[in-house]
Amino acid sequence: MANLRLSLSCGDYDRTRPLIDGAVQAPGLDLTVIPLPSAERHQRFVRRLEFDVCELQVAQYLGLKNRGAPLTAIPVFPHRRFNHSSVMVRTDAAIERPEDLAGRRVGIHAWHNPIALWVRGLLQHEHGVAPGSISWVADSSEDVPEWTPPDWLRIERAPAGCTVERLLASGELEATMVADVGAAVSADGPTRRLWPNYRQVEQDYYRRTRIFPIRHVVVVKEEVLRRDPWVAPNLVHAFEDAKRIAYRYWADHRRSLLAWFGAEQEEERALLGADPWAYSIAANRAVLDTLLDYAAEQKITDRRLAVDEVFAPGTLD
Repeated sequence: MANLRLSLSCGDYDRTRPLIDGAVQAPGLDLTVIPLPSAERHQRFVRRLEFDVCELQVAQYLGLKNRGAPLTAIPVFPHRRFNHSSVMVRTDAAIERPEDLAGRRVGIHAWHNPIALWVRGLLQHEHGVAPGSISWVADSSEDVPEWTPPDWLRIERAPAGCTVERLLASGELEATMVADVGAAVSADGPTRRLWPNYRQVEQDYYRRTRIFPIRHVVVVKEEVLRRDPWVAPNLVHAFEDAKRIAYRYWADHRRSLLAWFGAEQEEERALLGADPWAYSIAANRAVLDTLLDYAAEQKITDRRLAVDEVFAPGTLD
């Protein structure tokens, strides 16, 4: 019997590269892998369901799934990142503590952005700052049909073509929660990180919570899984094989430009364990339970979803 042909779009990472270049083959599948930047990939998928399998923002997925979108996830999480480092504030805004964000104008890409979800959750549960106490400005569309903001949420759209990073730099916002802020940090600039010692703060957060935040998840069209439910576990195995190749590659410290790359690996392994990018429900129970709690509290989902509603049956064990 011929292999089932499917299209897969994902980011080009060390843990997905073996799928992209064909070093790993999914059993029974002939994958056409299309690496794309996140924004383009997410937009093409949520608006046109252009791919059979896609790496998608996890908050956006939960919002879509809750509203009946024909998608189901598998427990593959290609993009994870701690989020304290993503919070930028104006140096002239007198924001010294997380609690000072209450009553401020804060920029995000969208309510269904995973960075915003995780930071809002930790602000509420660790610092007593409820999402409803902040005025939010978003510079991207939600792309979650039928979602309407709850009554307590104050959110407005940024002017067309204007990013929240630019609004922060010009003083029209007092803080932002967005990705890849490193380039905006300078000793004499108008902005700084809320947590300058973010690495220490994030390490402490993990020790207390055991949460390595998930930003992206891999989702599959329902029509594929209804017809061929075996596709879900086979995809998980393929992603797992690709990740193992990445681990083996980086085991040779000569492959990195960083002088103390080995020391960095040793420090992370001591904290996060041998496989911090685990692709299973059991190994991610704490982070998934927290994610689903936050999504319900923030009205990304209308109710608190259960794990077995979110992931394909063949991947729950």
